Order: sequence, then structure tokens, then C-alpha cells
Amino acid sequence: MGRWTCTGVVALVLLLSAAAHGRELPVKKSGHSFVYNHTLAKTLVEYASAVYMTDLTALYTWTCSRCNDQTQGFEMRSLIVDVENCLQAFVGVAHNLNSIVVAIRGTQENSVQNWIKDLIWKQLDLSYPNMPNAKVHSGFFSSYNNTILRLAITSAVRKARKSYGNINVIVTGHSMGGAMASFCALDLAMKLGSDSVQLMTFGQPRVGNAAFASYFSKYVPNTIRVTHGHDIVPHLPPYFSFLPQLTFHHFPREVWIHDSKGNTTEQICDDSGEDSKCCRCVSMFSLSIQDHFTYLGVDMEADDWSTCRIIGAQSVQKFRKELTSSIIMTMHNVDVSIVDPSVQTDLNSFR
Repeated sequence: MGRWTCTGVVALVLLLSAAAHGRELPVKKSGHSFVYNHTLAKTLVEYASAVYMTDLTALYTWTCSRCNDQTQGFEMRSLIVDVENCLQAFVGVAHNLNSIVVAIRGTQENSVQNWIKDLIWKQLDLSYPNMPNAKVHSGFFSSYNNTILRLAITSAVRKARKSYGNINVIVTGHSMGGAMASFCALDLAMKLGSDSVQLMTFGQPRVGNAAFASYFSKYVPNTIRVTHGHDIVPHLPPYFSFLPQLTFHHFPREVWIHDSKGNTTEQICDDSGEDSKCCRCVSMFSLSIQDHFTYLGVDMEADDWSTCRIIGAQSVQKFRKELTSSIIMTMHNVDVSIVDPSVQTDLNSFR
């Protein structure tokens, strides 16, 4: 599968960030302890990869080619597809983790180039509700809060906790899925409490300013942003330390996976969110899109090169037929939420 180079994108980033080394705006510390678990990261990256799969039947029954290894025994509880907005997510119970897992799909590879170019110019154009001075990008915010994702995910989490007690919730996603996962984790933490929600993302972009990052670290202290090598996406939208109130700013805490003297290192970064000794130390000239598509040795891309709307519509059509005709499918007690503009009803929930 061919991969495009990001030379043009890097040039734009260089122009915008050449002066981005100056006064740092600190992120307020949450006061919580931090623990990074490699085994947990290996498990969650497999969930973040599996949600890219286009075979909805295989996801529904948890028999897809990526539904194995560390994620065996996962109990699917809710499958969510929004064809019009190219969104996909699932909620289920990982019994080996004694947790509910929420996974949200990122951008498909054939649209990543344009998406990355768009990231360079994204602005902090929305005040986050009830958080003074906290700014985020409206597109990131709306993709979770103003689509079917928020309603379907919170409903599935509530039902799972009713069945299994108040077990913890782990939210994960890669790339744009990581950005949406961040807003999902914050939403759930404000409902369920900070101690009940954990976030681990892979290769996610920045989503808000320093004030938002401070609030985020307070409400979702158990957060890990995994970055890989020279992946370009965590560097976007650009960070400008000389414009502390106007620039995007990562929330803590980053774990940077990179090669060091022939060995793979998992470097735990400081609690600023913008540790200059972690992925920010990478030369802009060496940023890579290739590093964005592999995390911890796991493939992080869709299994089909068609546009997401075509894939979504075809997958949904095939899934509907199998859901109503297969005896095996009727044995799985899974909620299905589909938004498809080809049907008159916006939301179809059935078993």
C-alpha cells in the first residue's frame, strides 16, 4: 500500500513554527500520580486499530482479523456508525481489564493528507462550556458532542455499568479518533467522576489551548497520549509558545515511543503537555506520516481505500441484511446505532 510524503505539509509547519520557542505557559498540575503500563498500552492500541475495520458484522461478533491477541474475550455492547459524518465507534466490556472500553475511529488513510493540511490552519474558535478561558476547535468538539457519538456512547456506558456495576471506563482512539476520544473522556469524567475514567490515545492532534489543557488534566488526570517517533500529527495544529493564550497546547501526559541507539524507548514526558525533550525535539524536516500509521507494532489504518462515506454506506447495507437474516447475529445482544442519510430515520437502534 503506497504512502504519501509530507514534504509540503512540513514546509508549511516550518513557516508557522519557526519562532515557536520562547516563554512557555505552564499547565496546572492535577496532583494525581501517574502510571504508564506497557501491557495496557499494547491492549488499547489493538482496540484503537480494530475500530478502523469496515466489516461491521465481524466487529459486531468480535471475529474481525484485528479482534484477537490482547483483546480476546471482549464483549461488544454497542456498535455506532454515522455514515454522513464518517464516524465509527464501539463500546464493550474487557473482562481481563475489568473495564468498559470505548474506541473511536480516526481518519481513513486516503483522506489523511488533506486532513493534515487542514490541521495546520485550524483555529481556537469555540469556548468550552463552563470553563473560563478554555478554547477548543469547534470541529473537534462537534465531531463528538454534536453527532450520534455522544448520545450512543454515554447510553452504552450507562447500560454496561448497570449490568456490571460501577467499573471504570477506558477511552481510546488514534489520530482524529484520539481527538474525539479526548472530548468523550472529559464528558464521561464530568458525569462519572475523575477516578472512573481513563484516556489513552495514539498519535492524536492538539485539541485546545493551555487553559483547556489545565482543566482537562484536572478532570481526566489518568490520561496518556502515546506518540511515535517522527509522527507529524501530534505536532498539529501548531504550538506557539510566544502566544500562550492563542495557541493550541497539548494536555499531559505524553509517552514518546522512539528508537534510541538501536533500541525502542518508551519515554515518559513531563507534566507540561509540551515537553521539549519528547516528540517536540524532533526536527520539523524529519516529520513523517509513515510513523502515524504504526503504533507499538500495530497497523493503524482502515482496511479499505474507498472514501469513508462509500465504505460506510456499503458496510451498513451489508450489515443490515446479515443482522436480519443470520441466526448467529441474533444471538449477540448488542445495541446498534446507525445514522445513514439514505434512510428517512436518522437513528436506527435495533438488536
